[in-house]
Amino acid sequence: MNKIFDNAEQALDGLLTDGMTILAGGFGLCGIPENLIAALVAAGTRDLTVVSNNAGVDGFGLGLLLETRQIKKMVSSYVGENKLFEQLYLNGELELEFNPQGTLAERLRAGGAGIPGFYTKTGVGTLIAEGKEHKDFDGETYILERGIVGDVALVKAWKGDRQGNLVYRKTARNFNPMVATAGRVTVAEVEELVPTGTLDPDHIHTPGIFVQRLIAGQHEKRIEQRTVRPG
Repeated sequence: MNKIFDNAEQALDGLLTDGMTILAGGFGLCGIPENLIAALVAAGTRDLTVVSNNAGVDGFGLGLLLETRQIKKMVSSYVGENKLFEQLYLNGELELEFNPQGTLAERLRAGGAGIPGFYTKTGVGTLIAEGKEHKDFDGETYILERGIVGDVALVKAWKGDRQGNLVYRKTARNFNPMVATAGRVTVAEVEELVPTGTLDPDHIHTPGIFVQRLIAGQHEKRIEQRTVRPG
C-alpha cells in the first residue's frame, strides 16, 4: 500500500466533508501540521469541529480556518493567543468546549486505545463537571470523561518512512502521538521522508499502522512569542 502523496491537497482528497471532526496535533505553533491546515483552508470544508490543544494564532495555523469561518466548534484547553478566536466566541459565531489540558490529552489517548470513557478528579466542583456523571472511588469523587475519536487526524512529525512510522522531535512530541492514534484516518506531514528501515525501531513514536497517508513538507517554524533581552 502506497501511503506517500505528492502534496497536502492530494493527501486530503476524498477525506473531507462538511460537519466532520478534525483532530490536529501541535502545541502553540510547535509541531502543527501547517501544510495540511493550509490545504484544509483551500478545500473550503465548513462547519468543522476541531479538536486541538489551541487554535493557533491570528493569521497562522488553525487561526487561518477561523479567518475563513470554517470552524463551527473548537475543543481545546488553551486559546489565549488568538484575538479572532475571542471575538468569534464572544459574538456567538464559534462554539467552545474547554478541557483541562491533561484531560484533553487523555481523552485523545483513550479514543485511540478504544476506551470510550474514564473517570478523573480533574474538574470536580467546577464548571467542567456540570452535566457529567459523578462517581465515588475510595472516598473521592470523580467525573466521567469521554474518549475522543475524529474523522480525520492531522499530525506533524520530524521524520517518517514510507510505511508511515513517525518520529517527533522535542516539544513537537506533545499532542501529536495521541492525535495520530485517535483518527479514523490519519494524515501526517514530515520534515524528512527517509527510506524504510532507516529509523531505529526503538525510536519510533507512532507506528505506521496508525498512519494512512503521508507527505513531506516545508515548515516555517515561527516563534509564537518572541522575547529578547534589551540591547
